[in-house]
Amino acid sequence: MRSWLLATAVALAGGSSCLAMTVTSHDFANGGRMPQADYDRGCGGKDVSPQLSWSGAPKAAKSLAVTMIDQDVKPSKWTHWIIVDLPLNSTALSRGVVGIPAPGIAVPTNMGPASYSGPCPPAGSGVHHYNITVWALPTAKTTIAPGAKADAVEEQLNHAAIDHAAIVGTAQR
Repeated sequence: MRSWLLATAVALAGGSSCLAMTVTSHDFANGGRMPQADYDRGCGGKDVSPQLSWSGAPKAAKSLAVTMIDQDVKPSKWTHWIIVDLPLNSTALSRGVVGIPAPGIAVPTNMGPASYSGPCPPAGSGVHHYNITVWALPTAKTTIAPGAKADAVEEQLNHAAIDHAAIVGTAQR
């Protein structure tokens, strides 16, 4: 009861707790299985990026970044999608997005290309969890080294971000 009262008081006072960032997808629920078409071509998919929508980016942010990282690859995870420098007024990426809103750019991932590379967990490795995160950043430009290890990418963005939100998709072969 007290936490509800505190949240209500903060919201009425204009606090930011009611503006927390959120990320959703029309293609899968948080924690749900990603569609087969989203999978990498080598795993029977078509490398179709999921639809994403987000809201609640802080006003202090100057740009957004999007990452998709397989949390179950050891020892340092695995990047499948990195986009940086998205304009703050962007609130979605369409399914199978081809053109990234300018001045946004794609960064080469651990999969190789500077584009979306769908899930393709090794056979027999169980369910893999793909965190798709939207990061609100305090600068208009962000530099991420091409092919950087996923844990380093997460650490860099986590350190720099004003806020972030994620949705998790799962995949298994």
